[in-house]
Amino acid sequence: MTIASSSSIHPMLNIAIKAARAAGTIINRAALDVESVRVSKKMENDFVTEVDQASENTIIETLLSAYPDHGILAEESGRTHGNPNAEHLWIIDPLDGTTNFIHGFPFYCVSIALQSRGRLEQAVVYDPTRNDLFTSTRGRGAFLNDRRLRVSKRIRLKECLISTGFPFRDGDDFNAYLSMMSQVMTRTAGLRRPGAAALDMAYVAAGFSDGFFETGLQPWDMAAGALLITEAGGLVGNFTGEADFLYQRECLAASPKIYGQLVTLLQPYSKFAGVAEKAIATQAIAQLSQDIDGTK
Repeated sequence: MTIASSSSIHPMLNIAIKAARAAGTIINRAALDVESVRVSKKMENDFVTEVDQASENTIIETLLSAYPDHGILAEESGRTHGNPNAEHLWIIDPLDGTTNFIHGFPFYCVSIALQSRGRLEQAVVYDPTRNDLFTSTRGRGAFLNDRRLRVSKRIRLKECLISTGFPFRDGDDFNAYLSMMSQVMTRTAGLRRPGAAALDMAYVAAGFSDGFFETGLQPWDMAAGALLITEAGGLVGNFTGEADFLYQRECLAASPKIYGQLVTLLQPYSKFAGVAEKAIATQAIAQLSQDIDGTK
């Protein structure tokens, strides 16, 4: 076991940890009486609460108090705070898993990442329900509560537990997702949909699951988890396996041996796939639809 001493923690990571814990305090306090929390709808099946907003405000205030010249990209307020031309950009999800939170389902987190000159440099994913703190600094490894993390050592896909997120907004191609799920479910030990992408990715870094995939994600869903995974020895990219994924709205992450096997399965469903690969996905979707219709 490798332990990171508090004195070795990067100053910017320390500030991010302070911000995440402050947000976690707000979330835990609200969770005691979640039914009284005011909820509004951003779009179909996409909710925001006063807790998301209070959490985000606390994070931004903490970060900009320490680094007033830095930029901010946050889920609820976008780029309205901080320096829009800064080389240092904090990417924030103040409460990932809002739908879980408003139902009292204890799987949600705070996600904070720092991108410097286009590279992810610092990451914090904080689970306030378990007081689990996932942290990473580029080049210094990934940690859970000071314990060094490594991705899973499994090399056979059929033995793996994979997590995902289901499409839930108008316009999402649900049939394509059903086909992807079918491809993965029939070749693995299990598929899970916990409902908070940042925490899903932290679990890949910790080796609790062996891989993760989802489409429709935003940078604040993926940034912190991506650095955790790469610093824990894993790979992150889009469905074709390319590493430039953060603003492409599709994400695939796993240990190296499993990553390649998942690329083989999911590449046909990527919006970056070639004509031949997309034809494979189209055929698989059509076959699955026929199978479903045949069972009705």
